[in-house]
Amino acid sequence: MREEMIGVKESAVDFISDVTEVLEKEANAILALKNELNESSVNDALKLILQCKGRIVITGIGKSGIVGRKINATMASTGTPSFFLHPSEGLHGDLGMVTKDDVVIAISNSGESEEVINLLPSINKIGSKMIAIVRNPNSTLGRKSDVVLCIGDAPEACPHGLAPTTSTTVTLALGDALAIALLKARNFQPDDFALFHPAGSLGRKLLLTVDNVIATMQKNPLVYAESKIQEALFLMTAQGLGATSVVDENDRLIGILTDGDIRRAFAHSNEILFCHVEDLYNRTPITISKGSLAKEALELMEFHKVNVLPVIDSNNRPIGMIHIHDLMNLGL
Repeated sequence: MREEMIGVKESAVDFISDVTEVLEKEANAILALKNELNESSVNDALKLILQCKGRIVITGIGKSGIVGRKINATMASTGTPSFFLHPSEGLHGDLGMVTKDDVVIAISNSGESEEVINLLPSINKIGSKMIAIVRNPNSTLGRKSDVVLCIGDAPEACPHGLAPTTSTTVTLALGDALAIALLKARNFQPDDFALFHPAGSLGRKLLLTVDNVIATMQKNPLVYAESKIQEALFLMTAQGLGATSVVDENDRLIGILTDGDIRRAFAHSNEILFCHVEDLYNRTPITISKGSLAKEALELMEFHKVNVLPVIDSNNRPIGMIHIHDLMNLGL
């Protein structure tokens, strides 16, 4: 019924051509903006933001507001303190969050959005600096801002020229570009990024160390080179790692023995269980140091095609052992 109302054609349509046409239009608009940006305006905007003693306040209504929220999120997570101010809420009290030390980035394709324009007298009295992102630099918003970033006049991808498409894409791309330029200017590093992303898979990749993993698993199988293979096998079974670290009399790591080593040895002798670990263990084990990131441990295992990794301290003593499944279960 809904399809009949909006006039969907029953005949097959070449949808891929419609989709690629939009992608091409929006991509071309972004590339065109690269060549049309005013160098002085971009530099002035970034200097204004970098010199800001307060926060960056991003505002916009409708689709511009949605894009503004995303730009705000990107800036906030990459070292530029910011928040989004809904124009309507701003007119009903939320302007109280804005201070003279803040810089306001106002987004409006036309530069004439009523809700945004109505904020200007109060922002001017507060004393905040203003950056406008608009299509028309001679619009009301453009004329009343300290810096204007013009997104150009590329036609919307919508065949009727009504739905904000190209304009929002270009604005979003410009916002990303500003955020990354600021990230570079602030020398924002992965450790800084991790501070703002402690949760989820990203947080685990940036923050989780091998120490955290072994503290949770509490597995550190150790045998001496003089031990019997049978003893080592019992220990592997009890720990469930399929391997054990081999240490010397000072408990320093000298190798690793895996259940695979034992199985392969059985092909040559049924008496292998009564042999000594020193007859069979690998003397060049792949290890990782205490304090390393868990994602580095995973990369090391994948590169060397091993399933277990002893974790060693500064004295080369094993303090734990990680299995690749432990890391996979943690979402790495």
